[in-house]
Amino acid sequence: MIKKHMTGWFAAIALTLLALAMPAQAQLAAGRDYTAIEPAQMTDDPARIEVVEFFSYACPHCNDLNPHIGKWAARLPSDVVFKRVPVSFNSPFYQLMAKLYYTLEAIGDLSKLDSAVFNAIHEKGLKLIDDKSIREWATAQGVDAKKFSDAFNSFSVSSKVKRADQLAQSAKIRGVPALVVDGRYLVVGQEVKTHADLLALTDKVIDKTRTERNAKKKK
Repeated sequence: MIKKHMTGWFAAIALTLLALAMPAQAQLAAGRDYTAIEPAQMTDDPARIEVVEFFSYACPHCNDLNPHIGKWAARLPSDVVFKRVPVSFNSPFYQLMAKLYYTLEAIGDLSKLDSAVFNAIHEKGLKLIDDKSIREWATAQGVDAKKFSDAFNSFSVSSKVKRADQLAQSAKIRGVPALVVDGRYLVVGQEVKTHADLLALTDKVIDKTRTERNAKKKK
């Protein structure tokens, strides 16, 4: 009787340990947690796992996610690189926001004013709807007006906006925020309920990608 009870107990413990030892990506389900991007997209740094956030300053959900994803990205391991791509979806307002992002990046003020753009639109309700209103907002933040205008109207910024749209189309992005891992997996998260859930799921997709990369190296 005791022996039978102990045997059952040890079996339960063994199953529990086995479940804990299973890789996180084994719990993922295609269609529910991620979709494969076909063909897979090229990344800027093949040596590292690239995570891309497709977003827009105009998007309220991107605004909600922004403070969380910033902290998450700061804790990523060294074999993972995080980048952001502003999308336009052929919307004039979204296109202006993409130009604003790349302009701030070009003049070196992105880290200082990134959150301020979200705050201006979604908290203060400012109407950054044309070149004039955007330029006036930027100068009010202490940005040199000529430096900003030169970058905003530059060929380089326009090219980056077009390239961003091409990347979004290739990855079949239909809405934002959207997270793509290694140019291969679009994080879906049909069952996620919080920003923490979404980012935890992205971690699992990163783990899946890392495992697949390591297996490929061993062949």
